[in-house]
Amino acid sequence: MLYSLRMLLLALHFLLVGAVGLIIGLCRPFNPDNSRVFARLYSVPAAWLMRVKVKAEVGPLFDHPPGCVIIANHQSNFDLFLIGQAVPRRTVAIGKKSLGWIPLFGQLFWLGGNVLVDRKNAYQARKALQKTTRVLQDDTSIWIFPEGTRNPAEHLLAFKKGAFHMAIEAGVPIVPVCVSRYARRLNLNSWRQRTVIVRSLPPIATAGLSQRDIPALVEQCRSQMQQCIDRMEDELARR
Repeated sequence: MLYSLRMLLLALHFLLVGAVGLIIGLCRPFNPDNSRVFARLYSVPAAWLMRVKVKAEVGPLFDHPPGCVIIANHQSNFDLFLIGQAVPRRTVAIGKKSLGWIPLFGQLFWLGGNVLVDRKNAYQARKALQKTTRVLQDDTSIWIFPEGTRNPAEHLLAFKKGAFHMAIEAGVPIVPVCVSRYARRLNLNSWRQRTVIVRSLPPIATAGLSQRDIPALVEQCRSQMQQCIDRMEDELARR
């Protein structure tokens, strides 16, 4: 009963934010700060409805000026509701082209200046990546999930290299953002409040690196994120 009620309320909330966000987006289309506004509209009420306390420890991310590549782990479709509070100003995201067809949300994603990529079309994918370089050089950050798919497991999947190509080509730092493993513990049929930690790590400079440095950079980022996620899980287990 509680699960059904929550899902209904979340669906209504999703539609309401879509309608309100559409008005905002049409008033200031492609503003690079739209995504942050939309993310908070989605996240803050939804986290309350889900009885989730989001503990955002993202000082290194918020303190860094716009113009970086943000990489984060991706667990479920609820990510938007839980980590939206950690999106900094002037940040856009990269998403698959099919997101653009979701009613209201797809239009918000587009009006937010986010980049839609057709992964099945190599030419269009390359053009989208070229666009991201221009975005980064325009003092705007890009948020990307380097695993490339949802992963609720304990260990991160192998990272795809696109985010690292972008950062090196634009000469901007990478800021890892780690989210504690909530997907398997989330119970929408319970009144019990649960805590999700979102923690950003210090920026990793890419200035002076070349494409040959990408494998080592990928492994450095993945290793740091895995260690951070493991630490957060230990902290939550001790509570």
